Amino acid sequence: MLQKSSAGFGALALAGLLGEEAKAAAPENPLSTRPPHFTPKAKRIIFLFMHGGVSQVDTFDYRPALQRDTGKPYPGKKPRIVSSATGNLVASPYSFKQYGQCGQWASDIFPQIASMSDELCFIKSMYGSNSRHGSALLELHTGSDTFIRPSMGSWLNYGLGFENQNLPGYITFKPTGTHGGMNAWSSAFLPSHFHGTQIGTKATPINKAKIPFIDNNGKPLSQQRRELDLLAQINQEHLSDRGYDDKLEARINSFELAYRMQTAAPEIQNIDNESDATKKLYGLDDPTTRDFGRQCLMARRYSEAGVRFVQCSQGYWDAHGDLKKNHREIAGKVDKPIAGLLTDLKSRGLLDDTLVLWGTEFGRTPVGQGSDGRDHNPHAMTFFLAGAGVRSGIAYGSTDDHGYYSTENRVHFHDLHATILHLFGLDHKRLTYHYAGRDFRLTDVYGDVIHDILT
Repeated sequence: MLQKSSAGFGALALAGLLGEEAKAAAPENPLSTRPPHFTPKAKRIIFLFMHGGVSQVDTFDYRPALQRDTGKPYPGKKPRIVSSATGNLVASPYSFKQYGQCGQWASDIFPQIASMSDELCFIKSMYGSNSRHGSALLELHTGSDTFIRPSMGSWLNYGLGFENQNLPGYITFKPTGTHGGMNAWSSAFLPSHFHGTQIGTKATPINKAKIPFIDNNGKPLSQQRRELDLLAQINQEHLSDRGYDDKLEARINSFELAYRMQTAAPEIQNIDNESDATKKLYGLDDPTTRDFGRQCLMARRYSEAGVRFVQCSQGYWDAHGDLKKNHREIAGKVDKPIAGLLTDLKSRGLLDDTLVLWGTEFGRTPVGQGSDGRDHNPHAMTFFLAGAGVRSGIAYGSTDDHGYYSTENRVHFHDLHATILHLFGLDHKRLTYHYAGRDFRLTDVYGDVIHDILT
């Protein structure tokens, strides 16, 4: 039997030794906080994900040459791989002006965010590797557009542990179920307690978007405790028979976390104690802004309570046609809530150690599809950051004259991930996990920290 299974007593002993070694290396409580590699600037992050591909040339990357040359062929070479056919250059349908002491250009669809330009750090030279929604979305979230890899929220919690033992370390509000779906907030091969906790779906009414199944439905906590203790005893006996099993240990931890969440999460999810002024600041008094406004308010509340990574999502910016209506309508849903979130974080002193990230899976082409549409463009996009350790009132990098390609100080998703980890006190080259015979990291074998945007 040993010969046919290509094993031997030596190999069996080695497997046992490795299992004991892995068990010994595992922390007593895998959710407990861990020291960073060096002093961090950020304690938590709120990621505002704009799903569908926001057009950089219609929002924050003003290109006078595009306005001047509308209707003419693009003078450069178009990418070899594109999503669909495009025509000549198309001017932005929006007006642009400069904001703040920094003189940041912005279109008229984001007046409130633009008014806070002196608090923001714009990266105008972002780029990715893939022109398809699913692959680009996964690359932004996980660093890979071709394989299932742990998401950046999972990596952060793996590296630093949970700040609040009674709440998940990673929450995602109303994520898309398409274009990668759960893989965008997955822990993949990392232990499953670092997996993102989904709150609602794209179709969930915002007042119903809550952590499910945390109400005890009248069952006394003491009875739940006895049931969990019995279940834990059975699982521990099973674990001792099997040896070290990180999946089973993660399941045990998930039951315990769910139990503890019953005392912490309901209070956070109840916003009745927020003032009318705060609710209005986030736009909860307006049906247009209420959905994303509540996401942003809940993001502040969960972040304040110690959740390390919170993501809010808003789509759908995929304007192959009717761009003028599409971008103006969606911007109207998020402009006030995002400005409100930044204002609220700053007034509470939370912006000093909270990183806010705004971004999308790719930009859009300066050349048109019809008279009022743009194709996918992974070669240029604009992101902005604010808060912990990030320089404010600056624009880093640039695109070509018409906004098709990032040209100066180009920033790939790998560079962005390396920079985020750096702000949390983590060296992206040292944050590794051994799996399938090799060490993996969020940035794979790439990535450089963008020191020029850091304080």
